[in-house]
Amino acid sequence: MKNKTKKIGVLATGALLVSSAWATPAEDAAPIADRSEVASIPTVTVSATRRSASLQSVPVAVSVIDGEQLAQSNRNSIDTIIQEVPSATFRQQGGNKDSTIFVRGIGTISTSPGVEPTVSTVVDGVVFARPGQATLDLLDIDRIEILRGPQGTLFGKNASSGVLNVVGRKPGEQASGYVDASWYEGNEKRVRAGVSGAIQPGVVRGSFTALYADYDGNVDNLHAGGGKVNGYDRKGARARIDITPNKDVDIVLIADYLRSNASPTFTPYKLTGTAATSAPFVAGIAPVVASAENRQVITDIPSDIRDTNRGLSAQVDWRLGGHTLTSITAVRDWDNAQYTSTSAIGNAAEPSRVTAAYPATRDIGTVDFRQVSQELRLASPKDQFVDYVVGAYYLHGKDRETYQRLVTTNVFNAGRADYGVKNDSYSLFGESTINFAADWRAIVGARATRDELSYDHVRTSTSTAAFPGVQPGVQNSGSTSEDGYSGRLGLQHDVSNNVNTYATYSRGYKGPAYNVFFNMLARDTLALKPETSDSFELGLKTSAFDRRLTANLAVFHTRYDNYQANFFDTVGGTVITRLINAGKVSTRGVELDVTARPTREFTLSGALAYTDARIDSFNCPPAATASCNLNGQPLPFSPKWKAFTRANYALALQNGLFADFSADYAYQSKTQFDLFQSPDAIQGAYGIVNASIALSSPVAGWRIALVGKNLANKSYATNLVTATGYVTRAVPRDDERYFGLTARKEF
Repeated sequence: MKNKTKKIGVLATGALLVSSAWATPAEDAAPIADRSEVASIPTVTVSATRRSASLQSVPVAVSVIDGEQLAQSNRNSIDTIIQEVPSATFRQQGGNKDSTIFVRGIGTISTSPGVEPTVSTVVDGVVFARPGQATLDLLDIDRIEILRGPQGTLFGKNASSGVLNVVGRKPGEQASGYVDASWYEGNEKRVRAGVSGAIQPGVVRGSFTALYADYDGNVDNLHAGGGKVNGYDRKGARARIDITPNKDVDIVLIADYLRSNASPTFTPYKLTGTAATSAPFVAGIAPVVASAENRQVITDIPSDIRDTNRGLSAQVDWRLGGHTLTSITAVRDWDNAQYTSTSAIGNAAEPSRVTAAYPATRDIGTVDFRQVSQELRLASPKDQFVDYVVGAYYLHGKDRETYQRLVTTNVFNAGRADYGVKNDSYSLFGESTINFAADWRAIVGARATRDELSYDHVRTSTSTAAFPGVQPGVQNSGSTSEDGYSGRLGLQHDVSNNVNTYATYSRGYKGPAYNVFFNMLARDTLALKPETSDSFELGLKTSAFDRRLTANLAVFHTRYDNYQANFFDTVGGTVITRLINAGKVSTRGVELDVTARPTREFTLSGALAYTDARIDSFNCPPAATASCNLNGQPLPFSPKWKAFTRANYALALQNGLFADFSADYAYQSKTQFDLFQSPDAIQGAYGIVNASIALSSPVAGWRIALVGKNLANKSYATNLVTATGYVTRAVPRDDERYFGLTARKEF
């Protein structure tokens, strides 16, 4: 009864108070000198339809988050912003290349370079082909748009569940600059600095932003000289040049670079064996004690993940008689190196801790990924009987990886795999809006895609049999190609000037895949079929009281066929993963975004999502040793209820200063992290409370703030991984209460 009462309370709060915090970026994170004099909610412009349009007018469910607000809240990477988006979740894994985003309960869990992400990440018009590239730090970001549901027509690649569309800040004509710095408990430091302005007035504008950030971590390594782990060190820069040679042409050139070192750490969370079977594990991790709030490990070689992301892009917009021709050309490089331990023991230097049941393991892996992409789009003039966007897209990706595993028990075995994947994707697409009347519109869109995928794999090994963690040597290769189709049909009706409704059907497509990884076996050499989705959505977008209140509602139901998922199986006594076409899954739910600004000083904002994502029909692979009785079970990383609320009050003081008081609350119901429904991999429901107090001077251009995170001191897990006899936990940054100071000076 207690849990039921709590849920009703959350729903009531969500229905009355939640609003789209990302629908009011101008209020929550406006430049210091920009203070609205009216109480209406500012209009938010999005590019969800590949055109600039009002958030309230587009027939798409979109969440929009302001870049500066995220920085002020110490949410500076993709995994941390998800707390503000009830429709999205994030899978935290040992390394960036294994982490991924989920939208409406659907995402891809795989370490293979031969599988596409289900949620596409697009940064300044450029698709990031690998999910690991999306674990970037936020640098000079104007806004982030999360498009919910299949977006296969206009965004195409990897968009069968949704799109994370990151839009960078444009340089201004007037010379300006800023420096902001922050310090948080745990010795977390961040410094950003940027300049912007005209290089040649009216013709060339430019901006340059640099970032330095580091954090010791919030997990103690009790090994001699171990210190803190679970931290990071990041350095990056972004340069942008906007050129307007004449009134009909705009050229945007962007270069970005980000280097990151991190030590993500899973801690012993729970023992699941008997007293006798757990004894070797307990001795192996001593003096660390497994517990739900444990923030200690003992390891002689902590995890070390190194990433380098860099890219160049050129966008040209050429206006021709009301039409706009857009070309986006881009190249990107991603280098990743992982030095990790895949056991909770991890002390090869202390043989007394190592047993056959709990070996010491070392994994060393490298990723060298390159991509080249070209997109061409033609957009018709607006407000015609038929508005349209048509185009062509090409992406080439080349991945080379090495992976070494060293396993020590009573004997030593090692293996190395060298493998790579090449993919080419070609597509033609178009979407049109037919304006039957001023208040009635139809949407028709389609995309045809050709995917070509190939791989090669060679493993050498000291093992001649199925040794735990290291399979015998093997060599194989393969190739496949598929044609796929996606699209959208819809009808939109303006009930009044302030009420907009729509109904859409969307077809999503994700290309073929190969399960290419270190311990690849003969059964992994067959290509997986493409994953497709059929989604139905009803939407309502409203505003009232002279835009002092906006409310957006979306109801959806999506079915997925040939769902690509990791299936855990056993070979030679060792649990390994098998990427398979798992069968049919579905997701359905309701999303509510409401914004209230009853006075010029006070804004209430947040969102609520109910998502029921589950397995409809699981396709058990031949000769599987694991249980396949999963029909009707929930999909992992998909809480049924998730909500976010924020309240902000801006008080004008008599001396010309402003005092801002802000608080937010993020809630999610219990979450299952294991596809196979382990009772030990469930995170219970929890809520996180944050608050800040800021003082700013619009005239002098400065702002200082005191920020408090997780004020209720609630410990929780962003992932729970089960192993033989124990469970480990991914420890989030805000696993305990901490405070910080931020300061910004504009000039």
